[in-house]
Amino acid sequence: MPKREDLKSILIIGSGPIVIGQACEFDYSGSQSLRSLREDGIETILINSNPATIMTDPSMADHVYLLPLTTKSIIKILKEHPQIDAVLPTMGGQTALNLCIEADEKGIWDDFGVKQIGVDINAINITEDREKFRELMGQIDVPMAPQATATSFLKGKEIAQEFGFPLCIRASYTLGGAGAAIVYNEEDFDKNLRRGLEISPIHEVMIDKAMMGWKEYELELLRDKNDNVVIICSIENMDPMGIHTGDSITVAPAMTLSDKTYQKMRDMAIKMMRSIGDFEGGCNVQFAVSPDEKEEIIAIEINPRVSRSSALASKATGYPIAKVATKLAIGYTLDELENQITKSTSALFEPTLDYVIVKIPRWNFDKFEGSDRTLGLQMKAVGEVMGIGRSFQEALHKATQSLEIKRNGLGADGKGYKDYNQIIEKLTHASWDRVFVIYDAIAMGIPLSQIYDITKIDMWYLKQYEELYQLEKEISTYTIDTIDKDLLLEAKQKGYGDRQIAHMLGCLESQVYNKRDEMNIQRVYKLVDTCAAEFTAKTPYYYSTFENAIETKDGEVITANESVVSDKKKIIVLGSGPNRIGQGIEFDYCCVHGVLAAAECGYETIMINCNPETVSTDFDTADKLYFEPVFWEHIYDIIRHEKPEGVIVQLGGQTALKLAEKLDRYGIKIIGTSFESLDLAEDRGSFSTLLKENDIPYPRFGVAESADEALALADELDFPILVRPSYVLGGQGMKIVINKEDLVEHVVDLLRKIPNNKLLLDHYLDGAIEAEADAICDADGNVYIIGIMEHIEPCGIHSGDSNATLPPFNLGKLVMHQIKDHTRTIAKALNTVGLINIQFAVKDDVVYIIEANPRASRTVPFIAKAYREPYVNYATKVMLGEKKVTDFEFNPYKKGFAIKQPVFSFNKFPNVDKTLGPEMKSTGESILFIDNLRDDEFYDLYSKRKMYLSK
Repeated sequence: MPKREDLKSILIIGSGPIVIGQACEFDYSGSQSLRSLREDGIETILINSNPATIMTDPSMADHVYLLPLTTKSIIKILKEHPQIDAVLPTMGGQTALNLCIEADEKGIWDDFGVKQIGVDINAINITEDREKFRELMGQIDVPMAPQATATSFLKGKEIAQEFGFPLCIRASYTLGGAGAAIVYNEEDFDKNLRRGLEISPIHEVMIDKAMMGWKEYELELLRDKNDNVVIICSIENMDPMGIHTGDSITVAPAMTLSDKTYQKMRDMAIKMMRSIGDFEGGCNVQFAVSPDEKEEIIAIEINPRVSRSSALASKATGYPIAKVATKLAIGYTLDELENQITKSTSALFEPTLDYVIVKIPRWNFDKFEGSDRTLGLQMKAVGEVMGIGRSFQEALHKATQSLEIKRNGLGADGKGYKDYNQIIEKLTHASWDRVFVIYDAIAMGIPLSQIYDITKIDMWYLKQYEELYQLEKEISTYTIDTIDKDLLLEAKQKGYGDRQIAHMLGCLESQVYNKRDEMNIQRVYKLVDTCAAEFTAKTPYYYSTFENAIETKDGEVITANESVVSDKKKIIVLGSGPNRIGQGIEFDYCCVHGVLAAAECGYETIMINCNPETVSTDFDTADKLYFEPVFWEHIYDIIRHEKPEGVIVQLGGQTALKLAEKLDRYGIKIIGTSFESLDLAEDRGSFSTLLKENDIPYPRFGVAESADEALALADELDFPILVRPSYVLGGQGMKIVINKEDLVEHVVDLLRKIPNNKLLLDHYLDGAIEAEADAICDADGNVYIIGIMEHIEPCGIHSGDSNATLPPFNLGKLVMHQIKDHTRTIAKALNTVGLINIQFAVKDDVVYIIEANPRASRTVPFIAKAYREPYVNYATKVMLGEKKVTDFEFNPYKKGFAIKQPVFSFNKFPNVDKTLGPEMKSTGESILFIDNLRDDEFYDLYSKRKMYLSK
């Protein structure tokens, strides 16, 4: 049966601003879904309030509504589009599902004759209502942990008395494990029971007997209307039960499961999926397995929608789950759809992996001083990375190299823990850096049996770690001159970076690189093809590995490289790596637009990134995707292999920008603004000198590289003083200090965390208004200012945490004139080619410069959505030298005001100080349109503007 003929127009609900527990994986799913519907000629209407994502780009849907995710907005859209036949709520995470249920309860879908597709409301209710779910599992003989539901404090206490500790408390209808906890005593139980009942929208909690130490697994499934089911991917959590899957290190395919148990788990998952009602689409099922020979299986939960793991599973297998799930929702069956990678097999085909995937979460605890850094049932990660390798060890190393936390991989970088008690503490109370601590424990000589007893991480993984350490010990007995080819090749095959090997051999990274070159130990690239090379893949999606050379019968020595280099002119775009506070999905938006613009200019486009949640790592965004760490060694090898015209660094945030110096040193062309200019803007001292030369006002400043220099400067500058390190993003390490004691403490702390950094100290302009401008500049010095925004909060709160209006609401003509003049002068003085963002402080009608960033900024997607113009597309064409600024006809849509509103995830860290300051803390943003300044919401924001300012 082909698609349904009654569906001509479909509403998709997005997931809104990014919060911990619900990030850009749902924008990836939603973007795929929209493209999938358009392929079938279906009109698409999207509601999503997030301006930073590619999903809300006007090119993605026929009608995009950047509105709050409320039933009021849904009614407005349905009135404007009476032709809407159906709503697809399964692509927008828990937010979309909850909104769909609310609209259903209010009778909105019935009032407008809108069908729900992709999921049955009953299926959502059964899976979200833990009591109903438990009853259903009992009926189909699927075992679960002993559990019961409490809708009151008293009932909860009764259950605890019956089950005994430890217990799990989970709140119904929540996301990212909100309100979930493991409790070991009565006092903690009472506190968490109250919190869970409060957080749950239906004031209900499920209390389970905690299956601590059991192994945790997930299966990703797809089902069509004919009840065909395929299992796309098995995912094993390296961390045992007790740590939220979003905070766990996960591995695909499952590594430590016997085939018999895996088959049993498959059967249970299919049975569960078929039991929860009629729906067509994706589903995620979670299980726990006892860590003994019995391998008992119990079900944890089932989500009848695409989930966080669906994005990971799509990238892990190359099978686009959201795309296919959308086709199933509109009536196709799996056997009618083709495999998107091979183009020759059916979608009713389970992917086979001939490689290993390791996902590691990325945390941002440094932004939440005083937060509880131990991991548990409540998710705390802000992003994730994925490594692909031929072995678990290689994939694990690639994932750790992708994290961007100043580590070069596992061990061999001199940064491991050496204190026995600290190591035991971090293993006992699951720490965010436990992936590294296991290695340190083995290096210290702590027996594997003891590490297993503490962590309950399967012995197979611990033995893999032990092998790595033994290899490091062996290599450390050699020098660069004495190491043989086999040993060096083994180190590379197990994922060790050149930097780590240099550390072991006591030499330079470049010497290891040259030695590899000499010995012909070269990276080769393999296809992610869904079928273990059984069929030919048509999709250029690659990962790197190292192979033993094979000698052919003609005596030729070869390694199999599946990445064929074309003779077209090429451009590489460096992605932004894992999401984190200060560098989020807005840079992915910029990278995607950069790729599309380069393609329009006739270039073959090559994307390098390691974030599985994003659209930039979709297998058909660029002409070629290298799913690799944004880490020098990997990038340099790809550049040598592909020989591009140049590399675009200014779209991938600080991640890509930090590589500009290396690219410049190795003679690789940086497309757009040169490294010298990028470096000048980043070096706060040199930049202030440039302002001085151009007669542009700036706060009194000085540069310090030690606490003594900082103290001497303080006498000249007067307190309060703003301390800012160079080369950071998201205001990392920025602080306002009000006395010498504060100053010394902060400078010492900063130089310990970021050694050899140049710190800029400037007089903090108390009570100033903050504003910022984004502009495009070409090589001839033509400048077009795309937008000027005024912050509602006073100067001193990071721009990413401020509510900001476009256009400004309170800046006079004189101030606006200065902002425009300074923007043009600075853009030209920095020889900007492409985008630039400049931040200003306005006091007594004088405009001072705070900083300039000659790259894509957090605000560019916001301005592009508000003014309805593709500024990143234009800027990329300018960077490539294909166009000048004067070649574009700018015609921004200016009606009323657009307000960028930050969104925070403080609810994950209840004891953290929520005051705001120069260091960014927001995880996402939404956009609000108002007709005029008399709007109640503007009044509300303006009245609170000084509430959160901290030093």
